[in-house]
Amino acid sequence: MARTEYYNDPAAPKPNSIVVAVTVFVTDSKGRVLLIRRTDNGLWAIPGGAQDFGEYIAETAVRETKEESGVDIRVAGVVGIYTDPKHVMSYSDGEVRQQFSICFLGECLGGNPTPSSESSEVRWVSRAELDQFSIHPSMRLRIEHGYEQRPKPYIG
Repeated sequence: MARTEYYNDPAAPKPNSIVVAVTVFVTDSKGRVLLIRRTDNGLWAIPGGAQDFGEYIAETAVRETKEESGVDIRVAGVVGIYTDPKHVMSYSDGEVRQQFSICFLGECLGGNPTPSSESSEVRWVSRAELDQFSIHPSMRLRIEHGYEQRPKPYIG
């Protein structure tokens, strides 16, 4: 399913849903962040996705990271909660979703970066290399907040 993201765009369609979702900021022993190239919009992002019924939200973070990247993690904290009503995603099935995402801090336990049906590429990227990647502003914000190692989670 195709996805178009709108950010601070007055021409964006009006949202018709809000879905509980997660993203995960995880770094390796060299301080590189785990990025996936999304198959639905071609942009680079940190792993994430929607919570399933019967799942604790931390389980969602672990599952989505494994499914999209092949990397095993454990949840080590919360980077922030992202609910900007000016950030909407329009899907080819007619859903227009307002952003609601909890970004977790993940600790890498192992596994090998492996693409999936949701990610055409997976790689560890140094902070210095980030500007070479096409990353949506909402993901850049989460990555920056992850690197800042704030004493309290971002709420916005």
